[in-house]
Amino acid sequence: MSETNTNVMHTLDSEDPLNRYRDLFFHGNSDLIYLDGNSLGRLPRATMNHMRSIVADQWGDDLIRGWGKHWMGLQSKVGNKIAKLIGADEGEVIVADSTTINLYRLALAAMLYQKQHHRTRIVTDNLNFPSDVYVFEGITDIIKGSRVDIIPSADNISGPVNDLSKALDDHTALLSLSHTVFKSGYTYDMTEITAQAHDAGALILWDLSHSVGALPVDLKKSRADLAVGCCYKYLNGGPGAPAFLYVRKELQQKLSNPTTGWFSQNKMFEMELEYDPAATIRRFTSGTPPVLAVSAIEPSLDIFLEVGMDAIRKKSLGLTDLFIGLFDQHLAQLGFELNSPRKHKYRGSHISVGHEEGWRINQSLIQEMNVLPDFRPPNNIRFGFTPLYTSYVDVYTAVMRLRQVVTEKLYEKYSEEKSEVT
Repeated sequence: MSETNTNVMHTLDSEDPLNRYRDLFFHGNSDLIYLDGNSLGRLPRATMNHMRSIVADQWGDDLIRGWGKHWMGLQSKVGNKIAKLIGADEGEVIVADSTTINLYRLALAAMLYQKQHHRTRIVTDNLNFPSDVYVFEGITDIIKGSRVDIIPSADNISGPVNDLSKALDDHTALLSLSHTVFKSGYTYDMTEITAQAHDAGALILWDLSHSVGALPVDLKKSRADLAVGCCYKYLNGGPGAPAFLYVRKELQQKLSNPTTGWFSQNKMFEMELEYDPAATIRRFTSGTPPVLAVSAIEPSLDIFLEVGMDAIRKKSLGLTDLFIGLFDQHLAQLGFELNSPRKHKYRGSHISVGHEEGWRINQSLIQEMNVLPDFRPPNNIRFGFTPLYTSYVDVYTAVMRLRQVVTEKLYEKYSEEKSEVT
């Protein structure tokens, strides 16, 4: 690395108003350049002390009394903090289960509601996360006559906006998309797509897993109906952290939870056999929540609420602009392809680059270059830029090491056989 370029990066970091938040996260290996926060966020230092208190004081000392003192409203308490990050009102978001379970719950609820209007189609695209599509296909096994229509992207990078609009008709019950798609980072215009769905009489369900904590989301302004998202990526809630769901307040009494349970019951401790759903967002939960796991999400959310999503987005664009500029200068001529949008409007906070040796290059970065991204088939190396703890020096150093891997053919020593986790 040239001394001049390194000095420029250090200057950018010293002038970065978010730089002071970097040390709020645990860095076990201070030399590691971690660019996979879009898959698993770093551990906030505050979470360690917070969890010690939850375990020792609440579980240890309060025991069963903890439910009345702390835990009964925990799902909504944490959900209301997430609501502030995604433009939702209080009482519209709750933490529960996994993203897939929440997606199933809301998609099936929407389909059962729309069935009365003889609407039986689910429309999505081929950029959606595969497990979302699995959910939709499973629903067609339950609702007779329903089907899933998957609209292809022309370049496998950008959303097929025009084709999606054409696909919506008076038989469409639900349009469901990833707001930011997992491979390319392409981000839909939520307001535009939601309006198209509503014009066709369809409900819309957004997967925010690669958006929440990465860029501003405004569910209320866009008039979104339903949304789900995970808490272990940009929100730093820990591996396998519980997910969240959003139901627009006007729909909460119209939709029925197809996975009813004790926690969705109105007066749950009266132990009545007849089911009477709660009148709040709690009606879309099911069983007892994992208190420790839900608790672990909260400290990171407090950091996000202090910083604000506009500041996070500004730095995210700065980091990704830098990466793309360095890509053009140092990587484009080495067989790499940029598989993410260049325009800010359509760019999330992770960038994919393709190379015919993508898998082996990725392994070389991880095994010997101390750079940790991830890989998605067929040839994408994904670099996640998490503004709270990724620095400009990190970005520059990662690109230089990536260039070295290719120019010196360091990847050739690695097998083409894929590991179980990529």
